[in-house]
Amino acid sequence: MTTSPTVVDAGVWDEAARGLTTALGRSVLVSVERFTTAGRTTYTGPLALEAARPALAIGCYRPWPPAAALRALAAESTTQVRGVAQRRDWMAGLDRQARSAIAALDRPVVVSAWYGTDLLRSWAGPSGVVAAIDHGLRARIEDKAYFGELLLDARVPAALHLPGVRVDGPLPHLARLRRRVGAVRLVVQCGADSGGRGTVFVNEEADLVRAAGMPGPYRVTAFTPGWSSNVTVLSVPDHRGGLRVYVDRPSHKAVGVPEAGIGPGKSAGNCWSVPWPEPAAAAVVDAAERVARWAWSRHGMSGLFGLDSILTDDGRVFLNEINCRNQGTTEVSAVNQQLRSLPPFVVAHLTTLLGGRVEWLPDPDEFNAATVRTAASTAPGPYYLKLRHRGDRPVVLDEGLARAGRYRIHGGRLRWTGPGAHPAEAGVGEVLLANLPEPGVVCLPGAELGTAEAVTPCGGGPFAGPHRLSPVGRALLNALDRHLTPADLPTTR
Repeated sequence: MTTSPTVVDAGVWDEAARGLTTALGRSVLVSVERFTTAGRTTYTGPLALEAARPALAIGCYRPWPPAAALRALAAESTTQVRGVAQRRDWMAGLDRQARSAIAALDRPVVVSAWYGTDLLRSWAGPSGVVAAIDHGLRARIEDKAYFGELLLDARVPAALHLPGVRVDGPLPHLARLRRRVGAVRLVVQCGADSGGRGTVFVNEEADLVRAAGMPGPYRVTAFTPGWSSNVTVLSVPDHRGGLRVYVDRPSHKAVGVPEAGIGPGKSAGNCWSVPWPEPAAAAVVDAAERVARWAWSRHGMSGLFGLDSILTDDGRVFLNEINCRNQGTTEVSAVNQQLRSLPPFVVAHLTTLLGGRVEWLPDPDEFNAATVRTAASTAPGPYYLKLRHRGDRPVVLDEGLARAGRYRIHGGRLRWTGPGAHPAEAGVGEVLLANLPEPGVVCLPGAELGTAEAVTPCGGGPFAGPHRLSPVGRALLNALDRHLTPADLPTTR
């Protein structure tokens, strides 16, 4: 479904480009993320903002031409292997090459990343800047054991808090913990990790033993059935001592989807075309504004962050996590802003972190009121489904999936229909397959094979429930499986 705003003010895009360009100054943009195509929904597609295309992208997976930065450095080009270990360790393997590639730019750099680390600061060098929240601050704010206190400090209404307790010492026996929380099934969380790590669902003693293997302190809450959700939040200082807060449309996020190869507590993707109850959407927007103002007043934090929540069948909503950084949702959630005739939040995020002025955003109160109305409507929205290798032996993609781009299912297989880099470029019956491994790259069990993306009418996404695929999602994964060919690991170079 190819969808774009009905009214586009080119002046807004021009002003956003000028603001980012001014904030960059003499520096050039370098993206450091696992996907070397990070940010492509901003600089490609029907409303491309070329000023946001990185001069250099450093990551794990090789880009495909329409989505590529001006230059890319990918670990996969050397390893020719894609797997769980590779996606976690790629930065160390690229250290020497990354320093050389950045030095070859012969310009000061702005490094865009999820969060700032000593390694990234050393890559940027003395004249460079890392445009991301500092890792230490991120670890404090995202600490799952601290989240209950955060909500209290931010004055988020109690109705949005999950029933739970903080445990600073060893976890007590299961029966006692159940009494303290007031629930039989529990969720134990700790630390500031991502991707479902640091979370254990406790149904029996063996689960509690596994949870106790994580370092404390712990946050223990009642398991609450319902849809998981993510909402992207942008806070922008107004340079007069105030803060403007913009809240995106909340998603429906499927987690723990075994048929998609996604384990408990891990996300299978997000869909933004399924309506929310209006009171629940309004409560999330209000809470997001409160948390943004707390983060600004307490820590001076501005820019992008995300709030995760649970939407129950009876329309209640509970907040369960904060991610003060770019997220896995950042790429495709940007399409929500474009559907509302605005450049993606990430442009304002980068401009803000560089100390620039963001003058092109609308009145935040009006924007957030429209967010609530859109969330409760049947308006189209984007989705993405994570593609995993679910088998137990290495594979390669056959020639039918030789490149990322637009596909449709035909005869139970995926057929190429044309190039593409943006979900809105997928037409009716099509899907964008992004970040596919190139032919010959060996994919190990559990490897990321990419994402399937599109903009869809209400209810047309890949999920039928909080933990289930829809017929659309199931057909897509079944077709993908038919393009996987058993392979041997490449010989060591």
